[in-house]
Amino acid sequence: MESSRLIQTTHLVFLLLALSVSYVHCQATRVGFYSKTCPRAESIVRSTVQTHFRSNPTVAPGLLRMHFHDCFVQGCDASVLINGPNTEKTAGPNLGLRGFEVIDDAKAKLEAACPGVVSCADILALAARDAVVLTNGPNWKVPTGRKDGRVSLASDTSNLPGFTDSIDVQKQKFSAKGLNAQDLVTLVGGHTIGTSACQFFRYRLYNFTTTGNGADPTINPSFLPQLRALCPENGDATRRVGLDTGSQNRFDSSFLSNLRNGRGVLESDQKLWTDASTRSFVNPLLGSDAFNVQFGRSMVKMSNIGIKSGTQGEIRKVCSKIN
Repeated sequence: MESSRLIQTTHLVFLLLALSVSYVHCQATRVGFYSKTCPRAESIVRSTVQTHFRSNPTVAPGLLRMHFHDCFVQGCDASVLINGPNTEKTAGPNLGLRGFEVIDDAKAKLEAACPGVVSCADILALAARDAVVLTNGPNWKVPTGRKDGRVSLASDTSNLPGFTDSIDVQKQKFSAKGLNAQDLVTLVGGHTIGTSACQFFRYRLYNFTTTGNGADPTINPSFLPQLRALCPENGDATRRVGLDTGSQNRFDSSFLSNLRNGRGVLESDQKLWTDASTRSFVNPLLGSDAFNVQFGRSMVKMSNIGIKSGTQGEIRKVCSKIN
């Protein structure tokens, strides 16, 4: 009888330990992580982003995209910030990233105020949120407490979503990071701010098909002349074009409305509407309020991918190099 109770108690202890380990793992980040160790951390990041945004508004979409690209490779650990040969920063998908100077500036200010306390990964997560707020987007509470990673390899960037990806491939890449179709549609909706270069979508405008006008048939015929005027067949491949026509500097749900109307610029974006499995997630987000609420939720979820904590990471002194 006593041995039976002992076995039951032992099992219960192991179960509680397992649950507590799981809980701690899930709680690696929390809102207000720096409330005692660096109380001004979030306000320092916010004011730094505001200063840079006032002189160069393109840093807003740049910071949002950088956070996304960071989280999809090695998790949200600021590995995308590291300089050097064959680092993530040198990979094709990351060559157009902008806003590194904002993170460096915020880090310098934080090191002056609270040396060795605030991670570069947290600075990037906070800066992405602040960038969205500055473009009239939603505000949300960002859990902090990430450590910075020590590995950054260009070869690891192959799992970043691409502009020609099918919906199945997009879903697969998001699912591998613990994100579902709702998160996919919502986070791609972040394209409501920002631009793309002609080289990434011009192939849709000319000789895409051998019938009709030669363009991708999912492009609204009334939108085609506008895109062709911006990106002539033999024109400047690096010219930037807004991904959310008519509202590229304002964070809202008009990007999703444009997809509904066949006015998506990137092929992978337009597929969110033409594929029935993702269209069902686009429809409920067509109002800005619903989109804003879901965007904050999906951003928090994404920002917790592959978190480094404890001895898994470090607090870099300079964001562009490992200690």
